[in-house]
Amino acid sequence: MNTQTQQQQAVVADYDKGKVTYNVAGQDVTLSFNIVRKYLLRGNSDVSDQDLMQFISICKFNQLNPFLNEAYLVAFKSSTGTVQPQMIVSKEAFAKRAEASEHYQGLRAGIIVQDKETGEIKDLEGTFYTPIKETLVGGWAQVYRDDRKFPYVSRVALSEYDKKQSIWKDKQSTMISKVAKVQALREAFPAQLGAMYTQEEQTIQDTTFEDVTPSKEAQSIIAEQRKENQQQILPSNSQSPTLQTQENNNFENGGANPQPTQAQQQPPFKLQ
Repeated sequence: MNTQTQQQQAVVADYDKGKVTYNVAGQDVTLSFNIVRKYLLRGNSDVSDQDLMQFISICKFNQLNPFLNEAYLVAFKSSTGTVQPQMIVSKEAFAKRAEASEHYQGLRAGIIVQDKETGEIKDLEGTFYTPIKETLVGGWAQVYRDDRKFPYVSRVALSEYDKKQSIWKDKQSTMISKVAKVQALREAFPAQLGAMYTQEEQTIQDTTFEDVTPSKEAQSIIAEQRKENQQQILPSNSQSPTLQTQENNNFENGGANPQPTQAQQQPPFKLQ
């Protein structure tokens, strides 16, 4: 094997590092370290391969499709130079996981307000209240399962989660209700949702992001990029185009699904 062929194989191996393919709702989802870094990592810092593997493992274990914005990875560098990556999961992903359980019997949720005249604390269903007469102080939710005697109840204080930023300024009642819902769902379904947290629960800076590209389009873009990378390495008179063609076909077909590691069988990614 000559040096040029070794270089080509090294490029292919690096691009496919950590590659995993799994099925979500009848659609194959392919993730690798490079795909996550390019399309699913947000913030101002890079992350380690170990962090990427943990993110991919949780997505596979919980059957999340990051290309539908069900999950993404955030990494910000602090003033001290440390980086603490956080996995963010959408509320819709929580609801989908709960709906998939045969024991799920529904959810009730709302907000907690205090009457400005009497000081009485009241639970309101939904997110509507009258700011002139009432002060918003929290949110509540109840999740019901047919195999449990009592519902799972979550009551959260607004003061613990209000970031005084962006959407929290305009939709406080909606946001605190979402926090209560996902906490109740996580308590009711710990095996399915125990390692997942939404953006509303995380202490990360508020950042605006563009929607992620759907998986098929993203994979098409990556495939084109890989072709360009290979063309830059291969000389114009190369006699060995087989490697490039075979490698591209493997990617387009979803690639091999490696045997699940221990981390994939029981995700250890505990987010703070």
